[in-house]
Amino acid sequence: MAHTNSDIPFYKEEKIALFIDGSNLYAATKALNFDIDYKCLLKWAAQRGRLVRAFYYTAFMEDEEYSPLRPLIDWLDYNGYTMVTKPTKEFVDQDGRRKIKGNMDIELAIDMMELADKVDHILLFSGDGDFRRLIEAIQKKGVRVTVVSSVQTSPSMVADELRRQADHFLDLVELSKQIGRISRQQQNSHNDYDADEDMCMAEEEDDDEHMPMLSEAI
Repeated sequence: MAHTNSDIPFYKEEKIALFIDGSNLYAATKALNFDIDYKCLLKWAAQRGRLVRAFYYTAFMEDEEYSPLRPLIDWLDYNGYTMVTKPTKEFVDQDGRRKIKGNMDIELAIDMMELADKVDHILLFSGDGDFRRLIEAIQKKGVRVTVVSSVQTSPSMVADELRRQADHFLDLVELSKQIGRISRQQQNSHNDYDADEDMCMAEEEDDDEHMPMLSEAI
């Protein structure tokens, strides 16, 4: 059974990699009603070990004149993340309904297997149970795996089999205290919110380039 939250050991000398399932993480944070500050996320990870790589996976509609995801993708690409993207595919199901497909599981799995021999600890930001077998294979290489998702939603955002397979489980509710920032919707409804209380947020406001919120992009 995975250790949770404060039980997770981090070692300064260990090499860490982040693998972020963009659509899955967005669904989880939306259900929890907060936005991730991706600059804070990199700082948080770098403070816990030697951050080797931070991958972010997402599919987007390439044929649109303007993709709402593009500002976020560009910001992440220029600010320390390795972006792995591909265009979505449109098809019509047997009932004649238009469907959009944009699964990034294969890309994530291949990259994780290739990097496994070069890191000590992988943090997977996803609750997708399809990754259970991948985690098992990574663990056989001697790499610890922490799954980052949430059980604080109804239904839970993380598959039980994924959580059980992981060495550790970190709930986004706990992590939000360090990497989260209030959404614009929350700012409008909380008059007493003060961005200066969040050091990462305060630092970001001084930056020349504004990081788009994912809730703004979707």
